[in-house]
Amino acid sequence: MFPSEGGRRTTREDDSVVRRHLAAAATATAASLTLLLAPGVRAADTADAAAAANPYERGPAPTRASVEALRGPYAVSQTTVSSLAATGFGGGTIYYPTSTADGTFGAVVISPGFTAYQSSIAWLGPRLASQGFVVFTIDTLTTLDQPDSRGRQLLAALDHLTQRSAVRGRIDAGRLGVMGHSMGGGGTLEAAKSRPSLKAAVPLTGWNTDKTWPEITTPTLVIGADGDTVAPVATHSEPFYESLPGSLDKAYLELNGATHFTPNTSNTTIAKYSIAWLKRFVDDDTRYEQFLCPLPRPDLTIEEYRGSCPLGS
Repeated sequence: MFPSEGGRRTTREDDSVVRRHLAAAATATAASLTLLLAPGVRAADTADAAAAANPYERGPAPTRASVEALRGPYAVSQTTVSSLAATGFGGGTIYYPTSTADGTFGAVVISPGFTAYQSSIAWLGPRLASQGFVVFTIDTLTTLDQPDSRGRQLLAALDHLTQRSAVRGRIDAGRLGVMGHSMGGGGTLEAAKSRPSLKAAVPLTGWNTDKTWPEITTPTLVIGADGDTVAPVATHSEPFYESLPGSLDKAYLELNGATHFTPNTSNTTIAKYSIAWLKRFVDDDTRYEQFLCPLPRPDLTIEEYRGSCPLGS
């Protein structure tokens, strides 16, 4: 027996029990700290693993604000391609990220519509390029060129970008996409049909006499407008979308309160979903899938949205 304190006596056994309790408490505290720290460690490991598995990610993690912004994280420069230096298309303007710190970028060529010039779709150049793409807005050989011709010109412009342009060293030639407005949108489908290696296609209020595209294997985002009287969605964008293979990664975005010419001026909804689609399929950047799946709901700018989710399955 040991001397008592305040009338309470303890034994060696009691003292041993106390020590065991203290040791157990210390172990529990250490375990708690481990549990608190472990998620951070696992998150870092996961981030490293994701970067290794997806080497084409460019720029910081996206947010709704970042994909809706007028400009993304990259400063942009531009250079002009004269029609005299172009083969198979009418020249144009190349917009590209100024920095080379992140390596090469995917590239996108955009065609204007019937009777239009590159100026009609020029707003997309710096907006997309600032998100981490090389973007080429082109003029066609003549403003009256039909969709099949515009499709060939989109491909000729891609070849110029990757083989002859001053910025070809900034481009990953294996990661290419096409876009276009009106007959340029019809040409976008023609290009995707002709070159299955393309990673993404985005026709904007597209027009084409061919309504069925079961041959296309390129992930395609079809954008139509509810008030389009030139290429009404019922006879153009909707049958385009519905005719694409059911197994294909595809989506149909119908703009609310919009017309055939809505893609000719800066539009946040067009930009947001085009950026997300191009990032997801040209860059294989799954961080952007959050804007595409679950399917966006109708709102003030979206009349309807259909699509395949999950993507890449």
